[in-house]
Amino acid sequence: MKLAEIKGRAAVVTAPDRAVDLADASDGRFSPDIQLAYEQWDEVKAFAAALDDSKAAPVSPADYGNPVPRPRQIFAIGLNYVEHAKESDFAVPGQPTVFTKFVTCLTGPTGKIALPPGDVDWEVELVAVIGRRADHVTVEDAWDHVAGLTVGQDLSERILQRSGPAPQFSMAKSYPGFGPLGPVVVTPDEVPDRDDLELGCLADGEQLQKGRTSDMVFPVAELVSRLSAITPLLPGDIIFTGTPSGVGMGRNPQRFLKPGQELVTYIEGIGTMRHTLTGGA
Repeated sequence: MKLAEIKGRAAVVTAPDRAVDLADASDGRFSPDIQLAYEQWDEVKAFAAALDDSKAAPVSPADYGNPVPRPRQIFAIGLNYVEHAKESDFAVPGQPTVFTKFVTCLTGPTGKIALPPGDVDWEVELVAVIGRRADHVTVEDAWDHVAGLTVGQDLSERILQRSGPAPQFSMAKSYPGFGPLGPVVVTPDEVPDRDDLELGCLADGEQLQKGRTSDMVFPVAELVSRLSAITPLLPGDIIFTGTPSGVGMGRNPQRFLKPGQELVTYIEGIGTMRHTLTGGA
């Protein structure tokens, strides 16, 4: 199943240009509020499996919004790819490096993102969405608690990130628009290989990052298990799982995003996001 927010309403995507409104098709059994779908994930998934495609309506890329607009908890993982740890001049961590992004930074898969003053960097990431409460789950059972996967960008302002006596990861990564998600949440059974997907991003057509999720230090299932051993993961929570190498801060000379650029972010089997960067944040 592919779940999306289409014109502000929960919808099941049946083709790239067609979707079925979830509330209308279910005669009100399910809410048009997509965030509530994660509270009823098993029921939504079963209902979608029996949907009549004839009820699908045309959609365009601009119709897609943020498919996880109000998670109660946002987890983000740093240094989760070996080569990215190296380019950041850090050792590969022995346990997940965890921080958060604030919910007000989240946005949809298309549109404009205003760049604040400073050095704004790109970080393509696979994002896992929780569909069942996870509390002390094992690695073997962890995928049973994942509703689906989506595309994310962990945009980061590097000057603020490195300021102060301790790094300001959460603040530097939480400006408005710094957490694009979408275009859909895809159930793990519908991607080519849930543990090995190509991901990457481009600016004005230039490939900036290209990697595979199989290179994660801590794969999705291990992250769910380790996080849930400390705090319960709730339906609709999200996990930014880390970025591969190729970020601007790790280059020589360093490079950062500029107003006027188009940032394209993609993950195999899930979809593509497109954002125009502007000044004046």
